Amino acid sequence: MGYKAIFFDLDGTLTNPEEGILNSIQYAADYYNVVTVREDLKKYIGPPLVDTFKELIGEDKAEEAVEKYRERFAAGGGMYENEIYPNVRQTLASLKEKGYILCTASSKPQVFVDKILEHFDIKKYFDFVGGASLDGTVSKKEDVINLVLQQTGIENSQVLMVGDRKFDLEGARRMNMDAVGVLYGFGSYEELSACKNVALINDITELEKILA
Repeated sequence: MGYKAIFFDLDGTLTNPEEGILNSIQYAADYYNVVTVREDLKKYIGPPLVDTFKELIGEDKAEEAVEKYRERFAAGGGMYENEIYPNVRQTLASLKEKGYILCTASSKPQVFVDKILEHFDIKKYFDFVGGASLDGTVSKKEDVINLVLQQTGIENSQVLMVGDRKFDLEGARRMNMDAVGVLYGFGSYEELSACKNVALINDITELEKILA
């Protein structure tokens, strides 16, 4: 397949942020007296926050709700209510040793992606950390991917995108890139299999078999 670089989603692909994200969404929802069912909030792990709150709170208060969310996520410690998935460190180290260029392409703001990678001591494996902008001008997955491509100068035909939601796979498709879906994150088999993909994997170690 001739891939030179691998772009990774963060949430649901490298780390499991469920507790921190759901706590922070709930914090914002409580502020607006919106009643939620915690299990139902899982579908909001992955898409841009402003889209989440447009649906959950209402379009007129969505941007304000994002700021409320960040009160809990950034200042309130939600960012670190998180855990790294099994075999991620080993796989990143192995891919780096084999010469792949590793980048993140996350819908989470880049400043938070940086801190989370540092927290789990895996930032050292990445050549470039790509994420959304705090002001929302870069938020959709394809926009983040495009930013990373521009910043690194890598050709899209040389990149494999790895993510756990349809937003990752569809973003890659829109940028004419191949993608692998991971089934251990927050996207179901039905969701991911409906998208164009090279493969769907149950463990990140399977990525090396695809690249072999």
